[in-house]
Amino acid sequence: MYKNLLDKNKKLAVIGLGYVGLPIALEFAKKIKVIGFDINAGRVEMMRNKIDPSQELETNAFEGCDIEFTNDLEILKQANFFIVAVPTPVDDHNVPDLLPVKRASETIGKVIKKGDYVVFESTVYPGCTEEDCLPIIEKLSNLKNIIDFKTGYSPERINPGDKEHTLAKIIKVVSGCDAESLDLIAKVYELVVTAGVHKASSIKVAEAAKIIENTQRDLNIALMNELSIIFDKMGINTFEVLEAAGTKWNFLKFQPGLVGGHCIGVDPYYLTYKSKELGYDSQIILAGRVLNDGMAGYVAKKVLQHIIQNSSNIKDAKVLVLGATFKENVSDIRNSKVADVVKELQSFSLNVHVSDPHADSEELKHEYGFGLTTDIANDYDAVIVTVPHNNYKNLDDNYFSGITKEGAMIADLKGTYRGKINNRYYWSL
Repeated sequence: MYKNLLDKNKKLAVIGLGYVGLPIALEFAKKIKVIGFDINAGRVEMMRNKIDPSQELETNAFEGCDIEFTNDLEILKQANFFIVAVPTPVDDHNVPDLLPVKRASETIGKVIKKGDYVVFESTVYPGCTEEDCLPIIEKLSNLKNIIDFKTGYSPERINPGDKEHTLAKIIKVVSGCDAESLDLIAKVYELVVTAGVHKASSIKVAEAAKIIENTQRDLNIALMNELSIIFDKMGINTFEVLEAAGTKWNFLKFQPGLVGGHCIGVDPYYLTYKSKELGYDSQIILAGRVLNDGMAGYVAKKVLQHIIQNSSNIKDAKVLVLGATFKENVSDIRNSKVADVVKELQSFSLNVHVSDPHADSEELKHEYGFGLTTDIANDYDAVIVTVPHNNYKNLDDNYFSGITKEGAMIADLKGTYRGKINNRYYWSL
């Protein structure tokens, strides 16, 4: 398999070309023949024209790549090594939604052949690959894992908006269904990951490793958020405290903030779901999730309290929210907790304007029911800077004074303007 891939006698396919799948497909396409498969015909056409629908990659990322973009199963059948990189969200009740990964398994079941390989990268709970996905592939293909085809799991570690920690520079965890598959999968990934690979002892270990990476971050951010609530009651600036504590060599430098997106705000629920299924109710992990999910309401409440104390007519009060994406310098709005802040403010009949240089207004309307304002006013009662996009970093005291009323609140959630706002009431987490 390995030599045939190198000699371009066989092809590698990536199923799901989002912010994870597309970079993987293009990186491999610099070395071997690749089929980029996505069920969305519109996205496929964009990529054929060297446009990344996720707005993460520039046009030059497509240069020199031996890749065919398609949504045609007949073309996908030409592949012999499949990588699955579809999303794994949760539903409105925070229950894992395995529909995308199950449908991807159905797709593979229709095209897989004897001797082929399948590697899942989608984030799932330990056991999902072998217990939920493989039976689907085996049933539709009439082939048996290990005997007829080989499987593995290699958790994605793509960080949207991060131009430093790219695919090639991050150690890749790999696993296989047996020793032979582990070695082959490791060699294939070593073609594009210069940082090297770490061979996990089993698929379940690799799945668990991915889950706890984001669970650990979620819990640490939850601690910072709880500390910010406590310090606010004490009249202490949390970022000043963290700056002081950070002078110790082993202090972990996490910060408070809204926790959204499709990783940190989602992955822990996969672990707690499986845990509950096995008879153990998570305590610490779910406590962190509850606290982080509640931060949007906490921020909205702080802003509302200030407006009540400083406005003669609350119903005419206006709030500007700067930043709608789930993190800085990306266009991705999936599971953005900024939307929760907006909805909380609107529930109190406040007039809320939202601005973001990266987000798409129509996408926001479709997903959350509000779009972006085209004109920023000059009489806001509060401004909430939720996401520290680079576009916002040079905003100063004069700018905020020019768009707000006297006594208005500047809620700077990430402490970007600490010590720089003098003419308005400043508050941060």
